[in-house]
Amino acid sequence: LLVSKDLGKHLLEVEDLLQKHGLLEADISAQTERVQALNAAALKFSELEGYQPCDPQIICNRVNHVQTCLEELGELAGKRRKELEDSRQLWAFFQEMEEAEAWIREKEQILAAKTCGRDLSSVLTLTNKHKSMLGELGSRRALLHQSMKRGEQILARKRFSPGGIQEKMREVRLRWKKLEEVTGLHQQRLQEALNFFQFSAETDDLVAWLQDTYRIVSSDDFGHDDYSTQALLRKHRAVVEEVEKHRAAVLALRKQLALLAPEHRQGVDVQIRVVEVEQLYGEVAEVAVLRQQWLQDALAVYRMFSEVHACEVWVDEKEQWLERMEVPEELDEVEVVQHRFESLDQEMNSVMGRILDVNQVVQQLVDGGHPSSEEVRSCQDHLNSRWNRVVELVEQKKSQLSSVLKIQNYLLEC
Repeated sequence: LLVSKDLGKHLLEVEDLLQKHGLLEADISAQTERVQALNAAALKFSELEGYQPCDPQIICNRVNHVQTCLEELGELAGKRRKELEDSRQLWAFFQEMEEAEAWIREKEQILAAKTCGRDLSSVLTLTNKHKSMLGELGSRRALLHQSMKRGEQILARKRFSPGGIQEKMREVRLRWKKLEEVTGLHQQRLQEALNFFQFSAETDDLVAWLQDTYRIVSSDDFGHDDYSTQALLRKHRAVVEEVEKHRAAVLALRKQLALLAPEHRQGVDVQIRVVEVEQLYGEVAEVAVLRQQWLQDALAVYRMFSEVHACEVWVDEKEQWLERMEVPEELDEVEVVQHRFESLDQEMNSVMGRILDVNQVVQQLVDGGHPSSEEVRSCQDHLNSRWNRVVELVEQKKSQLSSVLKIQNYLLEC
């Protein structure tokens, strides 16, 4: 049993042989105690004095022979255990290699069947799964390194090294290297897909913002009075600031596109999409400038109307006073009226400046092609005619006062 060359043809068979060998070693251990007891009893016969049933030398030789046989048996048992353990280590190595190959095949099949996703959500899911697989790959790499190290140790002993170890190690290393290359390539493709879908999502968000902003800046609501128009103008200036802030994002689209993988950046749809965003941004910026000008024009119109109203109130008041006023004939009363006209001249100079400002604003609006040009011009003409009427009345009353003063002075001289 101990000189048997059967060391097993696979790990389970070696484990079975080791179990049987353990029983044999236990049997040898038991027989060792028996042999030692028998040898001790036999040696007593070699030490007898007087009658000796057997030649002492024969007894000693026989004891030594039995002891030597027992020792040889122990050596054979130790040698066979060593051979069986080496065999177990060898077949354990081969089994580890087979398990590693099976794991590699499984991952190769998974990687071969994997896609890179159809949208950002699916790519993120696949990326998380790939990260988990990278963790498994790291753990398996450490185990494979230990297995390879054991294979090198088996080869280094050269005592029990059947063929195929180096070939198996070389084959597994090649398959592992290929798996890592495929894994790295798939990770790169996932990253490229992630970059593309993130770029697409950011572009879609930018388009949605631009479309919403376009609806805002193309509104035809310019307010109904000075206060509401000022409020709209403040809001619009904030929108213009946001439009300007997004300019950098729009300009960066082409740089981001250039960084995408060729299969993504060379697509006609994505290139058209970038051009559409740039055009839409240009339209938004252009319409925003126009709306700001329109709001400013509307504000100018409402302020002009307010100024016209204030001037007409003053004109109404003075026109009514001038029409009701009768030139007195008494010198004292004439002097009082004359002082009032001096104050009126100062007021008229002030109002005249305001009317000139109104005329200037009207001319700017008309020259700028304001849609309310006719209404503004009509309002201007009406104010100017009212003003001219007041000026005529003032000149008429001043002429009458002058005549009365001449008469009064003539009478005084007489």
